[in-house]
Amino acid sequence: MSSHDDGFDAPTTKIRGAEFDGSGFSPGGGFDQQTSVVSRPDDVDDVRDEQNRWHGGLDFGLLVLRVLVGGTMGAHGLQKLFGLFDGPGIGGFAQALDGFGYTSQTTLLAWITALAEVGGGALLVLGLFTPLGAAAILGVAANIVYAKYTLGGRFFTGENGLGFEYELLLGGAAFALLFTGAGRVSIDKNTPWRRKPLPYAILGLLLAGAASAVVILLFR
Repeated sequence: MSSHDDGFDAPTTKIRGAEFDGSGFSPGGGFDQQTSVVSRPDDVDDVRDEQNRWHGGLDFGLLVLRVLVGGTMGAHGLQKLFGLFDGPGIGGFAQALDGFGYTSQTTLLAWITALAEVGGGALLVLGLFTPLGAAAILGVAANIVYAKYTLGGRFFTGENGLGFEYELLLGGAAFALLFTGAGRVSIDKNTPWRRKPLPYAILGLLLAGAASAVVILLFR
């Protein structure tokens, strides 16, 4: 009589839909690795992926950030272009640039700055070509910070009225949007620079730096 004819059946266990006898082998003979509990780490990875998954709150936060930064800079541009919101207009802004150390072609620079603010601000609000819009805003903010710093400005507004904390904040927000992208509540939703923003962020950063350098070299 064989060892299995003693009138007792080896206990069976079900693991993930497969039956195992007491020996640890499936009735068909041979260990079924796919149904073992070794797959448990995959469950842990799934939980971690769920915790780190992009969610709607991030999209809403990026929308708010884009609207605030883009809307603020766009309004400043409209002040310069058309004199809206008690702004100086192009002529008044060109004269103001003289006091910030820009002595060459100030009217041209006034147009460039105003268009960069309006255009870049509109792109950010819409979430359209976001790296380009953020680069435009970053370039303008960087030039303002540089101009105020060279005239003795400090972080907080002092007696000379040349604090640059406001422009630094706007530039920092534009810098952040370069690397985060517009989020899914945007026209850029299905574009490569929304899904993988890093290479486009680096390109936008180089563009903003080059534009700032050109303005400093040609107009001061």
